[in-house]
Amino acid sequence: MLSRAFLAGLGAVLVTSLAAQAGETPWVRTQGADVRLVSGAVVDGKLEAGVEIRLAPGWKTYWRYPGDSGVPPRFDWTGSRNMRTADVAFPAPRRFSDGASGHSIGYKGGTVIFPVTVTLEAPGKATRLDLALDFAVCDTLCVPAQAQMSLEVTAGASEANAALAAARAKLPAPAPMGQAGLGVVSFTVDRASKPAVLEVVANTRSDKPDLFAEGPTDAWALPLPARQALGDGRTRFTLPLDGLPTDARWQGATLSLTLVDGADAVVTAVPLPTD
Repeated sequence: MLSRAFLAGLGAVLVTSLAAQAGETPWVRTQGADVRLVSGAVVDGKLEAGVEIRLAPGWKTYWRYPGDSGVPPRFDWTGSRNMRTADVAFPAPRRFSDGASGHSIGYKGGTVIFPVTVTLEAPGKATRLDLALDFAVCDTLCVPAQAQMSLEVTAGASEANAALAAARAKLPAPAPMGQAGLGVVSFTVDRASKPAVLEVVANTRSDKPDLFAEGPTDAWALPLPARQALGDGRTRFTLPLDGLPTDARWQGATLSLTLVDGADAVVTAVPLPTD
């Protein structure tokens, strides 16, 4: 994985957008991508917002776990007013070559919206969203970028944002293990292998589904799995339980498995055996 110090050496691009009040900030231009902050309605004390990244053709940016290389985006809301918490959701990612011998996880070309649920301190008051976004974009080479944006939201904002609603509808849906349709059917752990190997069987629909495994914290760096079609709409994914923090054990840990198949995606919590 590329270190922050290495990326910083490439020369970060810092661009700022002045405070906006029309439900969206102006686009902030960086090399390979434009970024803006958007907002929607306040419902039950929570403001729907989003971070929209418009990637140039061929350019990529990263998921919360970037895979073998890359840097995940970091969202800093320091300076915001009337904000208690801001929860950023990540759309379903894709796997792509990192140009070396590995693969990265993220988004390539086009537009990606990260929905944000803002819990307000006082729902009846105006809100100011201040965001410092630290992320990376890559074409042949990776370029670190920063964008600073501010958005004023009037008290009691009631106009829904269709793009935000569409982005939220496409987020990976929680799916318990064993449910009918797209999802994880079962898993086993081969303890005889060194390191132990996780085998996951999933109901899938296409010939190119993918699975992304995350550990309990972002210090885990689990490898991308190998994929094998089993027929009858099922796929086997296999990955070594490697890339754990030095003080961590896989036994008893709960993994988050995001299964992506075409335009659909689900996420399943998988508790590993304790012994």
